[in-house]
Amino acid sequence: MTTKKKSTKSTPGQTGAAEGKPVKKGGGASAIARKILSDENPQSKIAEHGETMMEGPRTAATQSARVLSELVNEKPELIVPLVSKFAKGISSSNKRVVQTSAEALPAIARIAPARVARQLEVLKSSFQEANEVGKDGLVKTFAALCTASVAYQKRLEPVLTLALSKADGKTLLAWSQIVLPALKGEPHARARAVVEGRLNLIPRSYAQQIADFLGIKLRLRYR
Repeated sequence: MTTKKKSTKSTPGQTGAAEGKPVKKGGGASAIARKILSDENPQSKIAEHGETMMEGPRTAATQSARVLSELVNEKPELIVPLVSKFAKGISSSNKRVVQTSAEALPAIARIAPARVARQLEVLKSSFQEANEVGKDGLVKTFAALCTASVAYQKRLEPVLTLALSKADGKTLLAWSQIVLPALKGEPHARARAVVEGRLNLIPRSYAQQIADFLGIKLRLRYR
């Protein structure tokens, strides 16, 4: 006598948990974000997620970070009041919190630069300890501030120069295209000199792309 093997297929609406697969949370975060956006007064819920992202248990913090990431994409002006949380979150040990903060800060810098400028000391001191995603978010944030006003250049030139001087080839290519257009006058010239001075120290493929962007030729000895 044989017995029928139980089906392992999930029924409609079930997650992959029955098969031992991790449950994807993106859909849940998206649904929560849509609900917040449909609320007549969404700020209280947004504030709650900001608090949970920074102070809640790791799983809850990760989920709140995902929700806030959805809001950054949909309506970034709503997350401006959380700028101080993102300033701290950029160097968090929770990678998802870092990712959300790296998405949020440049967006806020573009629409409310003065709010981000109040966090500059925290942000600048976080650069060295931030992971690669965090550093990328900070460079984009600083560049957005410099684009908004040349007044920020003096305060940000040292950290931007440091970023350009330490980046690997791939990152230097990306950051050159973000930072150099944001700077004017002498700060631009000095940052450009840093980039040009590194062309013979990075892989040729990246150096050539940077040279093309700058409108210069690679040195003959390098070619």
